Amino acid sequence: MKLNWAERLAVNNPLRPLQQRLEINWYRRHVDLPKGARILEIGCGRGAGSYLIKRAFNPAGCIHAMDLDIGMIRKAGTYLSPEAREGLSFFVADACRLPYRDRAMDAVFGFGVLHHIPDWQGALKEIVRVLEDGGIYFFEELYPALYQNCITRHILLHPRENRFRAEALKRAVAEAGLVMGTYLENPYLGILGYAEKK
Repeated sequence: MKLNWAERLAVNNPLRPLQQRLEINWYRRHVDLPKGARILEIGCGRGAGSYLIKRAFNPAGCIHAMDLDIGMIRKAGTYLSPEAREGLSFFVADACRLPYRDRAMDAVFGFGVLHHIPDWQGALKEIVRVLEDGGIYFFEELYPALYQNCITRHILLHPRENRFRAEALKRAVAEAGLVMGTYLENPYLGILGYAEKK
């Protein structure tokens, strides 16, 4: 699902990269990826997260960065300097049909992506499919109390059916073949964490 005007403002605000930097630093304290790790970011938006992921986890390698919205991919071409774009490969794709063979990635990052996808379980299965055994899914997700309350549901565009809360997300992660690692969670608002493919 593509973002509407309000969500574009939210994800493109100047504080979002700062938030992502803090989250990536938290990931880095808990997980070490191998040198030359194959990394994918789904829902990359304007590319701020992809750049930060590259700096933290794979400075000499390539980060694959995809978004469903071609407008966001184009924005990455202007938001990031040519130097910052080095080693970042941006493209349009659907998280429910990732254009990779099985076990192609060592890590997949998703900053607030699953809750935008109508078939989020299908996207989760795709993430697991493209992860190598022992690969890591890094995620930040919001729960409906934050984006479907009496105010935000009139401003933000999200699917209304098949939404997940804390326990449903954790259950789906386990059913998809991932083992939850460390996470930070407010059971009403959202979760930041990672899970490993066994």
